[in-house]
Amino acid sequence: MSSIKITNVTNHTGDSGSTLSGVSTVTGSNPVRLPVGTTGERVGIESGSLRYNSTDNTLEFYNGTSWLTISSANRDEPFYRGVFGGGATPTVNNTIDYITIATTGNATDFGDLTAARSQLAACSSSTRGVFGGGVTPAFSNTIDYITIASTGNATDFGDLTLARYSPAACSSSTRGVFGGGITPTITNTIDYITIASVGNATDFGDLTQARLTLSACSSSTRGVFGGGYANPSFYNTIDYITIATTGNATDFGDLSTRSDLTACSSSTRGVFGGGFSPTPTPSYSNVLDYITIATTGNTTDFGDLTVARYGLAACSSSTRGVFGGGAAAITNTIDYITIATTANATDFGDLTVARFYLAACSNGHGGLS
Repeated sequence: MSSIKITNVTNHTGDSGSTLSGVSTVTGSNPVRLPVGTTGERVGIESGSLRYNSTDNTLEFYNGTSWLTISSANRDEPFYRGVFGGGATPTVNNTIDYITIATTGNATDFGDLTAARSQLAACSSSTRGVFGGGVTPAFSNTIDYITIASTGNATDFGDLTLARYSPAACSSSTRGVFGGGITPTITNTIDYITIASVGNATDFGDLTQARLTLSACSSSTRGVFGGGYANPSFYNTIDYITIATTGNATDFGDLSTRSDLTACSSSTRGVFGGGFSPTPTPSYSNVLDYITIATTGNTTDFGDLTVARYGLAACSSSTRGVFGGGAAAITNTIDYITIATTANATDFGDLTVARFYLAACSNGHGGLS
């Protein structure tokens, strides 16, 4: 027989019961009342601790290293949500809108960022989306966040280590990482946040090359940054980090040379899409190419977007990648791919506002697997 240890029990009006030991089965028609508290009230942590997080409205448990969400609403494929924030119309915009990744159709209004801005970056856990940096038109160090499963306006999170625009971001289930951008000096800075908390970013290390308008994606362990620009050079560079550590990025391989692109991923494969290509003649790109995140090496051709464009954003579930917005002419186009295959993208629907230089995240991307 196993035992249940109950401590710090408070009986409420209408409640009844006693502290029990030697119990192997608990039955009844009424719900069990778990401890409830905010993210900041996590104290006395032991492995196996279970609680309801009132900050993010999720059920969570502690595995000895970090708090993990066990809400089925966030981890079931049909309910994965992609969120697009900010951008330029061409004036800076504070729009947040969302889609259900497993379906097709037009985006729905979610709320507003704390400040209208474009050329920002986004990352996410299974519950929280985080938007960082951008241009307002001043350089911004703003980080704000949303609870992905709800709707509403973003809330202040803290500040990046540098005010900058055109960085890229990726994440695991616990940590978000921002890399590159322009400060106005083009930077190789990488900094990170703990997504479940609020506060300022912390220095992580450096990219292999200082650049802006790059892209990023991740598995649960590795973040990958690809492409970008540093006047007068366009880059085909891909480099990677181990998200749970700190340190400088390491060379991964090359993609087709371009800037102003985006990326998304499953737990195994990263896909880079769109951008601005300088060769053979300067042009907007519809290129999709991919990597296997756990290895190193050059990208392989995947297919084409439905519309050649730059300044777009991407998000994903564990199976589907979705690309939204961008410009040749400023567009509201959303298209999608099945990440495990190779093929051209298919029309998904439209954003609520046509815009470019926006950012996107989701509660089901490859870094959460």
